[in-house]
Amino acid sequence: MTDLHDVLESHVSKGSVPGAVGLVARGDRTEVGAAGSADADGTSPMARDSIFRIASVTKPVAAAAVMILVDEGRISLDAPVKNWMPELASPPVVRTPSSPFDDTVPATRDITVLDLLTFRAGYGFPADFELPAVQPLLSDLKQGPQEPQSVAAPDEWTAALARIPLLHQPGEVWLYNTCSDIQGVLVARASGRPLHEFLAERLFDPLGMTDTGFHVPAGKRDRFTAYYRNAPSGGFELVDGPGGQWATLPDFQSGAGGLVSTVDDLCAFGRMLLAEGTVGGRRLLSPGSVRRMVTDHLTPAQREESRLFLEGQGWGFGGSVDVEKTDRWNVPGRYGWVGGTGTAAHIDPSSGTVTVLLSQVELSGPTPPALVRDFWQYASGF
Repeated sequence: MTDLHDVLESHVSKGSVPGAVGLVARGDRTEVGAAGSADADGTSPMARDSIFRIASVTKPVAAAAVMILVDEGRISLDAPVKNWMPELASPPVVRTPSSPFDDTVPATRDITVLDLLTFRAGYGFPADFELPAVQPLLSDLKQGPQEPQSVAAPDEWTAALARIPLLHQPGEVWLYNTCSDIQGVLVARASGRPLHEFLAERLFDPLGMTDTGFHVPAGKRDRFTAYYRNAPSGGFELVDGPGGQWATLPDFQSGAGGLVSTVDDLCAFGRMLLAEGTVGGRRLLSPGSVRRMVTDHLTPAQREESRLFLEGQGWGFGGSVDVEKTDRWNVPGRYGWVGGTGTAAHIDPSSGTVTVLLSQVELSGPTPPALVRDFWQYASGF
């Protein structure tokens, strides 16, 4: 009978990844599988507590942090973001998405907190990365490649963001990624604390997420996996090692993709959402905030326009929401997201299931690779 280890090992043996760790949990039942190695040399066996760069799986965590502040009344969903980030008051908008960078019109309204959470603020990536107004996101803000030490500190980063026009008017179109980084700055400013401190106190410590953060201390680096991309000539090309970009806390702590974590830490976060925001009798989020996070907020037209990234799913706060069964591995109602470093974490409120898959090879595009699809297929029968 095939188990989770067999699913992961089949991809390791094919050479698609050096290693992977997966977890599926429902109620009191949990299965964890680890296969392969933490490095391409095969010298360090993968283990349940291996630490990975989780990339965009960071996004639901950033959204949860925003909702903690909403629950406390320190911010509100309909509030203008300029209240905490005055740099973003009266942003210019390119006349059309393909217009030159300096061909702009005024924004018709303020960007709100809800716009950030639903990725409809006007900042971010469309299907066409070559548009003139998209290029500064890559060059000036260092969006894209996982290089946390190269990103400017939050105030400097936000000042650079303010010089970039919106691609669409606020509220009109779903655009990928940048809004989660803005959420991280918003949380820091609204709370008066660096993002890493706020997350540690309000989420990671209460949930026992002891291996989650924006860097890996020296004492844990023996569990930190190497990060690769597929080499043009075959095999793997090292992108970052255990002593590289995550060895020290970066100035800019990315709410879009900066965290490292383990399968058990992410399972704890997922279980908290399934329990409507509680852990051990302590409430971290209100049930209403959790429901908003896992509910689709997009119109059918917005879902269709974002199909390159979402494949027909909707978008909650920080993650996709399955609103239709688009293929054999989708389970309607799931909430979660996939990371560009080869990671995925979801919850299924209808069945009470948490699924987490962590690997360490850069994705070649937004479509989940075979390893992720096979993992989802296995988890659907758990």
